[in-house]
Amino acid sequence: MDHSTDVSRALTVLEGRRIGVLTGAGMSTDSGIPDYRGAGSPRRTPMTVHDFVGDEAKRRRYWVGSHLGWKTFTGTRPNAGHEALAALERAGTLTGLVTQNVDGLHLRAGSRRVVELHGDMRGVTCLACGARFSRSEVADRLERDNPVLSTPDAVELGPDGDVLPSSWEGITVPDCTACGGVLKPDVVFFGELVPAARTRAAEEIIDEAEAMLVAGSSLAVNSGVRLVERASRRGVPIVIINRGATKGDRRADVKIDAGTSETLDAFARALTR
Repeated sequence: MDHSTDVSRALTVLEGRRIGVLTGAGMSTDSGIPDYRGAGSPRRTPMTVHDFVGDEAKRRRYWVGSHLGWKTFTGTRPNAGHEALAALERAGTLTGLVTQNVDGLHLRAGSRRVVELHGDMRGVTCLACGARFSRSEVADRLERDNPVLSTPDAVELGPDGDVLPSSWEGITVPDCTACGGVLKPDVVFFGELVPAARTRAAEEIIDEAEAMLVAGSSLAVNSGVRLVERASRRGVPIVIINRGATKGDRRADVKIDAGTSETLDAFARALTR
């Protein structure tokens, strides 16, 4: 079945319904950010919250890699898929958007009701006293204390904004200027729970929807699978766009094995005319 036929089948399901959207890493590949699990994606071992909190050497490695990745991350731009979803929201077609990505590209594309399920790269929080800092403020401190980080060589970006640095020995990591505690970027690490309030906000978007659209997620992470199951229990039709199989395929009314940018652009042109 060709792409245009798949799109037509999906539009039959979506047209006339308000749609709740879930997006994953495949959404941002056309912006130059790789997917963890897509074909050809680099083999990576993401930082766990246990390692970050309990191992100073691993925390130092994380901060170096995360900083180098963040500098590249901030230069990425929304792609046609992000812009299509923003256009659908402006047209009143979406109940909102839940994303598993931390890149902030949906907000930069103009989407407004966005739940960043796994956090974002914009802020940093002290684990001891709760003080909050902007990521750019912490980045300035990191470069001031470690001038070598201000002129890094080209790096290979990861989907969470992290890279694998060649060396992190001797690097001074930032601590809280209020209490000296450990600072952690506002992202949900592997092994860490999504905050309850954020989960409820995501569920509200799906509960208000008359159809669910999944774009660029293999649904390998439970936080995404639960939202699909929630929609399925209500009998809400589900459309999935993803290159390769997902854990939600058996629940999908339509599965489109294709890229998100061209498919979402086709949806937006059809549903906003």
